Amino acid sequence: MIEKQLARFNRLDLISAPTALEKLERLSNWAGRDIYIKRDDTTALAMGGNKVRKLEYLAADALAQGADTLITAGAIQSNHVRQTAAVAARLGLGCAALLENPIGTEDPNYLHNGNRLLLDLFDARVELVENLDNADEQLHALAARLRASGKKPYLVPIGGSSPVGALGYVRCGLELVEQIKQTGLDFAAVILPSGSAGTHSGLALALAHMLPELPVVGVTVSRSEDAQLPKVQGLAERTAELLEVPLPQAFRVQLWDEYFGPRYGEPNAGTLAAIKLVASHEGVLLDPVYTGKAMAGLLDGIGRQRFNDGPLIFLHTGGAPALFAYPGVFAG
Repeated sequence: MIEKQLARFNRLDLISAPTALEKLERLSNWAGRDIYIKRDDTTALAMGGNKVRKLEYLAADALAQGADTLITAGAIQSNHVRQTAAVAARLGLGCAALLENPIGTEDPNYLHNGNRLLLDLFDARVELVENLDNADEQLHALAARLRASGKKPYLVPIGGSSPVGALGYVRCGLELVEQIKQTGLDFAAVILPSGSAGTHSGLALALAHMLPELPVVGVTVSRSEDAQLPKVQGLAERTAELLEVPLPQAFRVQLWDEYFGPRYGEPNAGTLAAIKLVASHEGVLLDPVYTGKAMAGLLDGIGRQRFNDGPLIFLHTGGAPALFAYPGVFAG
């Protein structure tokens, strides 16, 4: 049922083939537990990442509304803003973005390298703001200014996390179900970073419909469980409503919030150790903001026996360009 309902929505073909589900052999041997990775870091556009899945639906909606400019917001090193700017460039649209500095650093690498450098290459128009505490109001004000200048803006929410954007991870969930069936394995859990909630909500909704016994564990990257849970739950409910499908009784929001400190955008020792471990064992790059923290949670979860028996799946949401904004944290 959910597949048929999803097919009603327009989607741009930015991801033409499923991303790989592959076993991390050396990391599995190190951890004493089979670990598989879903390679959404390898989506083709703008050095890859999960936001392209959301933008397949959001940008299709923008074109259907006759928009000529995508507007969005995020941190200076936002993977979402980078991918939004790239999609705009691919489609011949303008892109305007509000950027904040959430860690208050003056490090020139953070301010000018990594994702921020790529925004200039994609010809995005950038406005620095003190904070994004009122992001919706700030984006609507930007849209009003653009309309006054004759533009037709389309507002892409932070992280692409709206019911329309979350459709991209409903689709990913259906894709993953087929890959799981092909392995013939009974997996213990799917682990992923949980931030703006669109990836987590869409994936968990699809898997609750198709594989209701498979837990989806979100490792928070910026909030406590109490703050994050209603974001994931509410977006899943609104996405199910958009699809005109029920929210399954099996749907559960599972969150681990021990790994995001000291704050969003600032890695801790466990984050850096996980990034180094995966790079040195598998040649796979995680990032300091999302996937490094989620992998730290996965590895600690193995050590603390938080999972049932069976192999694990780690959803790699991308973010490697941000590594070049944090070179100092790896010194020594």
